Amino acid sequence: MQSIEIDLSIEDSIKQALKNNNATLVAHYYVSSDLQKLAEDSGGIVSDSLEMARFGQNSDADTIVVAGVKFMGETAKILSPEKRVLVLDDQANCSLDLSCPINEFSAFCDQNPDHVVVVYANTSAEVKARADWVVTSGSALKVVQKLHSEGRKVLWAPDKHLGHYVQSQTGIEMLMWDGACIVHEEFKAEGLKSLMKINPNAGVLVHPESPKEVIALADVVGSTTQLIDAAASRTEDMFIVATDNGIFHKMKQIAPNKKFIEAPTMGEGATCQSCAHCQWMAMNSLEKCLEALNTGKNEVHINRSIIEKAQHSIHRLLEFTK
Repeated sequence: MQSIEIDLSIEDSIKQALKNNNATLVAHYYVSSDLQKLAEDSGGIVSDSLEMARFGQNSDADTIVVAGVKFMGETAKILSPEKRVLVLDDQANCSLDLSCPINEFSAFCDQNPDHVVVVYANTSAEVKARADWVVTSGSALKVVQKLHSEGRKVLWAPDKHLGHYVQSQTGIEMLMWDGACIVHEEFKAEGLKSLMKINPNAGVLVHPESPKEVIALADVVGSTTQLIDAAASRTEDMFIVATDNGIFHKMKQIAPNKKFIEAPTMGEGATCQSCAHCQWMAMNSLEKCLEALNTGKNEVHINRSIIEKAQHSIHRLLEFTK
């Protein structure tokens, strides 16, 4: 009797491979909508980097598949050292991570021993291990307010725009590392003002990795999760959004009757009105997800001593935000 082969869709093939490997798929808000949908359809999660890692840690899965960038895979491994962690492309990086090499950063810390070292989650495992605190864009303000109330001085890395925003809200003394996100840094205040004039009833949602001139125009400044929540809870039926346009998938999902407009990145030499999408996030794909599951390619490995030190700075945040 001739056997009949059934061709599965790539999504179904990935779901089967997830089951075969007792794996869970965690995806960031900035990857493609098909990966976000697959993560949720297969019992995984779409979230920010720390929540992705926590979800993997709390799951029964033996393998965590991370659709995002390199530091997100490392964060998942730090919180789940006993689990196998796979990223979809080990060349998918982050400009904030790249801007803060451990040797230079460690020397900077050594030169300022009287400062508490606070680093953003968008950093390497080694930088997290060197820090006293790891923070997210949603928790940075509360953590620094706590340190300020204790009379502490802060050494901040790597995102200068988020750092300046936190400093402006708290008045704390901060030594600032000079890093920036290549996506958020391109938002233009003048272009945003023009767009606001055309759409005067639109709410303006801005990620704090953006320049201060853009932040000053915002109705809401917040992390990816906070901006999504604002899109759902606020009364406006239209929003101008200054963050990576991958977030629009979730915003349209939770607020299907509202309209979302990309904030402008246009300026001198620009090739588009808004180009707000991370080139490294775009390296993630369904095909690479299936390949990683079938081959074990792109497994994340971190030295055990680095993991233990990085766990300390991350667990300090998790304990604070419980």
